[in-house]
Amino acid sequence: MKPATLTLWDPLVRLFHWSLAGSFVANYFFTEEGEAWHRWLGYYAVAWLAIRLVWGFVGTPAARWTDFWPTRARLAAHCGALLRRQPYHRLGHSPIGALVMILMMLLMLGLGVTGFLMEEIDYFWGLDGPEQLHALFADALLGLVLVHLLAALVESLRLRENLLLSMVTGRRRQL
Repeated sequence: MKPATLTLWDPLVRLFHWSLAGSFVANYFFTEEGEAWHRWLGYYAVAWLAIRLVWGFVGTPAARWTDFWPTRARLAAHCGALLRRQPYHRLGHSPIGALVMILMMLLMLGLGVTGFLMEEIDYFWGLDGPEQLHALFADALLGLVLVHLLAALVESLRLRENLLLSMVTGRRRQL
């Protein structure tokens, strides 16, 4: 008997995910700091962060902060299952996945703030702190993105679920 599927990730969550992913990839690999496209993609990403923040309070159940916030108890249960090499099935984000997601969002916000400060550098009398932080945040975010992709792939294989496809279709196998 084939397991049932359900819609987990609503269209706004998926659009947010792919908008941030596209903005980051475009800005990290294909645009130069200071270019108009770089700035506008940064503004676009920060706007999506604001939308997602609000959606975390009023959105669908799986999109709500209370559904996946990585509490100490949730993180302990997830880490314990990983250490025991037991599957940890959860329809939404796993606690560690949620922690990584929140860190990626904070780094993206940091990129937006430091990018804005770099545009307004005259107010900071030529200080290069915002530029250094911007580069640090970008590199840290790239590292977390790679961890995120690797973890999604490994967990997809380990749990025998296509977690990557669920962020495209919004559907996930119900266990």
